[in-house]
Amino acid sequence: MKLGGSLERRRRRRSARGGEGAGQGPFGPVPSVRLVGVIAAIALVGWGVGYLLATRVVFPAPPPPGDMFEVPDLRGVDLETARERLAGARLELGEVDSITHPGIEASRVVGQSPIPGQAALPDTPVDVTVSLGPQRRSVPDVRGLASSQALVVLRASGFFVDTDSAESEEPRGRVVEMSPSPDTEVSLPARVSLVVSTGPALISMPLVLGLEEAEALSVLDSLGLAVAEVREVFRFGRDQGIVVEQEPAAETELRRGDEVSLAVGRRGDGGEQ
Repeated sequence: MKLGGSLERRRRRRSARGGEGAGQGPFGPVPSVRLVGVIAAIALVGWGVGYLLATRVVFPAPPPPGDMFEVPDLRGVDLETARERLAGARLELGEVDSITHPGIEASRVVGQSPIPGQAALPDTPVDVTVSLGPQRRSVPDVRGLASSQALVVLRASGFFVDTDSAESEEPRGRVVEMSPSPDTEVSLPARVSLVVSTGPALISMPLVLGLEEAEALSVLDSLGLAVAEVREVFRFGRDQGIVVEQEPAAETELRRGDEVSLAVGRRGDGGEQ
């Protein structure tokens, strides 16, 4: 037997075994390239069909919006001007509401929806709020009330209150003047000024002891005090016509018009009474 022939026969057997095992892997048959391509194509087609069903049938895209227009600023204009501006922007005037406003005159737009600058489709209605102007109210009459009561009444009516004081014949703490005058109609918010009494002016009783009667009467009259009584008293011939007693005592605080009493030394016979 030739060695070369034996080797040739072994090669042939190995080749035969290799041909029989083609397409085999360690875990079974290995798919061919053609089969893999077919599976990939089926998967791709299935994905495309699913995408079309999702985007066209289940969740279709909204229709294109078409032309869009910018909402104009209507604040501060009247309704007619607002209507014209909206028409120029291919929009419409919607609902009209109204509120009182302290700083914007009546019939002027104070707010809108949609807001200025927002994009909107043609013929979109724009709702507006129009000012009724400031709220107006009559000033209540609080004269004669205690200042604390007047403050409650005015503040509850929507007014701010300033207070000052002055002497008056009215009792201390009473409102004696106010501005604006009662029942004046004003726009809110507004201020009301009150003048509150500090009571009548007080006068210090002067010392008139030792003065002649006429001089004492003149001093008391200049201060607004009334002399209710002038009595004569015996002083053993001394202090004739001189004030020797006074009631009330000096430096007593009195009101204008209060009464005082005096006593003067008795004059001799024929003396002035």
